[in-house]
Amino acid sequence: MRIKSGSTLCTIGMTLVSSRESIFRELDKRFDETGEPNNLTYVHSCGQSDREAGAVWHMAREGLTKRVIGGHWGLCPRMMDLISSNKVEAYCLPQGQMANLFHSMALREPGKISKIGLGTFIDPRIEGGKMNERTKALEDIVDVIELDGEEYLRYREIPIDTLLIRGTYADENGNISTEEEAMVLELLPAVMAVKRFGGQVICQVKQILKKGTIDPKRVVVPGVFVDAVVVCENVQKEHRQTSSWYYDPSYSGQAVAMEGALDPIPLGIRKVIGRRAMMELKKDSIINVGTGIPNDVIGAILAEEDIMEDVTITVESGIYGGIPAGGIDFGISRNPQALIPRDRQFEFYNGAGVDFTFMGAGEMDQEGNVNATRMGGKSPGAGGFIDITTTARNVIFCSTFTGKGLEADFDDEGIHIRREGSIRKPVRSVKQISYNGKLASANGQNMYYVTERAVFRLTEEGPMLIEIARDVDLERDILDQMEFRPLIAKDLKECPTSVYRDGPFGLKQIIACK
Repeated sequence: MRIKSGSTLCTIGMTLVSSRESIFRELDKRFDETGEPNNLTYVHSCGQSDREAGAVWHMAREGLTKRVIGGHWGLCPRMMDLISSNKVEAYCLPQGQMANLFHSMALREPGKISKIGLGTFIDPRIEGGKMNERTKALEDIVDVIELDGEEYLRYREIPIDTLLIRGTYADENGNISTEEEAMVLELLPAVMAVKRFGGQVICQVKQILKKGTIDPKRVVVPGVFVDAVVVCENVQKEHRQTSSWYYDPSYSGQAVAMEGALDPIPLGIRKVIGRRAMMELKKDSIINVGTGIPNDVIGAILAEEDIMEDVTITVESGIYGGIPAGGIDFGISRNPQALIPRDRQFEFYNGAGVDFTFMGAGEMDQEGNVNATRMGGKSPGAGGFIDITTTARNVIFCSTFTGKGLEADFDDEGIHIRREGSIRKPVRSVKQISYNGKLASANGQNMYYVTERAVFRLTEEGPMLIEIARDVDLERDILDQMEFRPLIAKDLKECPTSVYRDGPFGLKQIIACK
């Protein structure tokens, strides 16, 4: 086995896309039989698991991994358990910064310099991305620096000696193509970074082809950079395109599938929140949809309201258009218009900034800070959340007002709270700052926090209550369920009752009038 104890190992993928199950099967077997390799430092830019497989799932073993530097663990409970129980050193960095850090490392630059992460838990003056007590006493891997009188974060280089990637085919010279993968990812920048440190690249493929048979323009990684190729023997199980299916060409661009009408999702709290959130949209916008409530409902609402052609959906994995998948298959899209590398996608998100992003949220406090990265004792991590919300023109957070046990009914009169949740989400101070309200306000960003019964808008003085649902009592159902008293708009409006009814609620007309 080429992976040695004490190595710094990196994998490229997302959810179960580009998972190298054949390699990890052998790694698991060797560790079980010999206890080696061990004490690995594991580096990954985003979550790579479906709760039962994937790189993060395999690496979440005490003794195998000593340190993890990653972007997201939300689909890998056993990695979150290792982190929360202090059995592994854990740093979290924003997904986009990690994806582009490969470029900086390959070019021998003094780290990745960016404003992304300032004022959040990534900032070393707050937490430094350190995710548990065991890590707090360790060195910082992010610094604050000043250039031309402005503050930036410097993400330090991470010397990587082993990189595991996946392709569709390799030829006899080791040239790698990825045509059947559902994402483009950041393979080549990661390869170049590892080669800069003198490391090795190991690639899993479906099949080896005769040299010269892969179109040179389809070669994603030239063979001169590949040290070993592993041919998967059980492609149905260990080389799946994504978690839910082995291979569908409509997700990787080899075919365009017939698109039947999507069944409307049932009316419920999450759909109501998604509907109200999308009322902020404008026609011809480029939007991003994050995990949680947005990922579960927004695509279906767009289809039901017949506005799929009026906006362009993007996903942090590099996808434009199509019908995004959700849940354990987050990050892929059926019949996409374009698939670009993930590192290049974050150049758009971090630079120009998306028009609208719809994100899930766990808490909001009196400063307008939002926590979406630490829930109770679990820390799913940042993913692309910090990268995207920092620069988007409009940030729409989607959250239930309370959590754990909330029940409600809807009718033409609005919402009726039958049972209140036991967890308050508007809190005095968030457990972790994933989004800095004061910085967002200073930068002129439009931020809304949308719930099933109330809508808040961020102002310079903090969150302002601007809408409440009909049949909701301001004191009992809103203010008494908050740990702070918000600003209240003088012209406090009523949430449109149309969002609480079955059937299309007129979103196409709403955004056409803006």
